Amino acid sequence: MKAIILAAWEWSRLRPLTNTIPKPLIKIFGKPIIEHNIEHIYKYVTEIIIVVKYKQELIKEYLWFNYKWVKITYKEQWAEKWTWSALRWIESWFDLIVLNWDSIFDKNDIEQIIKSNWYWLLVKKVESPEKYWIIKLDLSWNVINVIEKPKENIWNLANLWVYKFNESIIEIAESIKISKRWEYELTDAINEFVKQFPFKPFEIEWEFIDIWYPWDILTANTHFLNNLSESNIKWTIEEWVTIKWTIILEEWAILKSWTYIEWNAYIWKDSKIWPNTYIRWNTVIWNSCKLWNAVEVKNTSLWDNSNIAHLSYFWDSIIWNNVNIGCWFVTANLRHDKTNIKVPIKWILTDTGLYKLWIIIWDNCKTWINSSSMPWRVLENNTFTNPGTIIK
Repeated sequence: MKAIILAAWEWSRLRPLTNTIPKPLIKIFGKPIIEHNIEHIYKYVTEIIIVVKYKQELIKEYLWFNYKWVKITYKEQWAEKWTWSALRWIESWFDLIVLNWDSIFDKNDIEQIIKSNWYWLLVKKVESPEKYWIIKLDLSWNVINVIEKPKENIWNLANLWVYKFNESIIEIAESIKISKRWEYELTDAINEFVKQFPFKPFEIEWEFIDIWYPWDILTANTHFLNNLSESNIKWTIEEWVTIKWTIILEEWAILKSWTYIEWNAYIWKDSKIWPNTYIRWNTVIWNSCKLWNAVEVKNTSLWDNSNIAHLSYFWDSIIWNNVNIGCWFVTANLRHDKTNIKVPIKWILTDTGLYKLWIIIWDNCKTWINSSSMPWRVLENNTFTNPGTIIK
């Protein structure tokens, strides 16, 4: 059996996060999205074929360094929108597991379809079928059609873009024609496959994590933190530190006296948390970060080599690599009218479904003392602020 991971898209909905790295390398709970799924499949397949294009050299470099023992090959997607066309001309005489890198799936669901003798696609019951690719079934519970965002509510099982095919899917992918949208459509290939082979829906038993927008990173981290069963403390905790729940503290990380951690947290290698810092629920701090005296963070993701100076305050925020926050930085995450935060995505104002959301600060930004921000603002790469700046 071989596995194919479709990982070529730029995914503009995640900007500015994808300005400098491809989406598959965005870290969720200590690992890139693509690594979470590779861990579930590499033991069961003879080869992993990864379809790449956008910033592909970064994906190749990461996987070469971390998965040298796994046979991984790459196929470049030659057209921006034709991801499904990547199946064309792949040589295989084996069953295939095909999955997108958009989501993180539970290993139990992936293992069950891999080990089964049937051909499957993962599905989930949804309340708004008009937003999804919906499958239609016959009386024997075989898939007979996949319909994109149906206007009529005929079924409620949504396609989750994980499949087990036989090798015939390659020949079918080569034979499908370009659609009216000038694409080789995934649904066209599947709808031809189901005419020739029984294809079953597998309703997931566990949760899956969808990463569509920047704020989904915080939700994904929360999922993993809430499922921590016990603490794993590998380095130094000084006296008078209070830990209320479960934490992971990696090598060379230090919690200094009077740190107060309320709820679950993940603190990575070589990070230092200085006295009187208050870490509230569902915070992830990556490598070589520093939270100085009297900093408060909640539901925040802080990436590598970033520092927050004393008396600063971050809730529901994402701070990327090599960021330096000057002291007295305060963020506002709540509108006065208490309505949901709306964010412009691809020039469309998108409802986040959240009424608390703060700021994304991208790579290499520096803020001077006494800066502040309005709810849900973005500092692009290499941004600098003056003292007393209000980010509106």
